[in-house]
Amino acid sequence: MRASSAARTLHETAPVFAALGDETRLRLVVRLCDEGPQSIAKLTEGSEVTRQAVTKHLRVLEDAGVVRGSREGRESVWEIEPRRLEAARRSLDLISARWDSAIERLRAMVEREE
Repeated sequence: MRASSAARTLHETAPVFAALGDETRLRLVVRLCDEGPQSIAKLTEGSEVTRQAVTKHLRVLEDAGVVRGSREGRESVWEIEPRRLEAARRSLDLISARWDSAIERLRAMVEREE
């Protein structure tokens, strides 16, 4: 991947990582991944987080492109947006490959100096 393309990919996925940096939002994403689309009422069951707080967290995730909401009757139902999570995974793969390359260069340099 070219440097400009890599930088653009990282720039585009930064909001995803920022949104997932909050423990409550990360829990919501895990729950939606594990259990599929859910209403706010369902997402707040068994939690100490209020519906209003869950709604705010879902809006942050929606702004980052991680989830999408739709109306079903009187309820809002939320689900994962897999394309954004896949883009974030590709960014992590890119970072990992660069890290591996840097470690390999360091290893080669240390071995030359021995």
